[in-house]
Amino acid sequence: MDAKNRFETKTTFAFARMEWLALLVVSLVLAFQHLSEIRWAVFVALFAVIDVIGYIPGAIAHRRSRGKRIARGYYVAYNTMHSLVTAGVLAGAWSLFAGPEWALLALPIHLLGDRALFGNSLKPFGVAFEPETHPAYRTFERQYRAAGAEVSRDREERAHAVRA
Repeated sequence: MDAKNRFETKTTFAFARMEWLALLVVSLVLAFQHLSEIRWAVFVALFAVIDVIGYIPGAIAHRRSRGKRIARGYYVAYNTMHSLVTAGVLAGAWSLFAGPEWALLALPIHLLGDRALFGNSLKPFGVAFEPETHPAYRTFERQYRAAGAEVSRDREERAHAVRA
């Protein structure tokens, strides 16, 4: 994926998820190292607020909608609450006003868990709120695979021509 080709293959997506998983493991290790220092009510509240504001309202609206199209505000709420930038601002503000604490690890644990374990990150307006393959992406994948197979055949034919 690059600035001109904003898509991922299954392989590149798996590598990105492994990176998120590595950061999730670091966050979990830190949490386990400081279990006795974590204020669990704060941890649970910080962990939950991401989905209470950012996911649950949109999920309910999605399930209630007939055509599975919901207002963009649900996407904005999801993307805002599931942003690492928002988590950083929240952690920074919390540290400034309440003091730094290990319970703040709930934020990266939640977000990195979503990315690494479930493959979820930010939601574009043009896809269903709940994961399902967009028909245009399904078509793109078929065309991309076909183009890759064609390139492989061309290389194989050239290799055979050189040997002959």
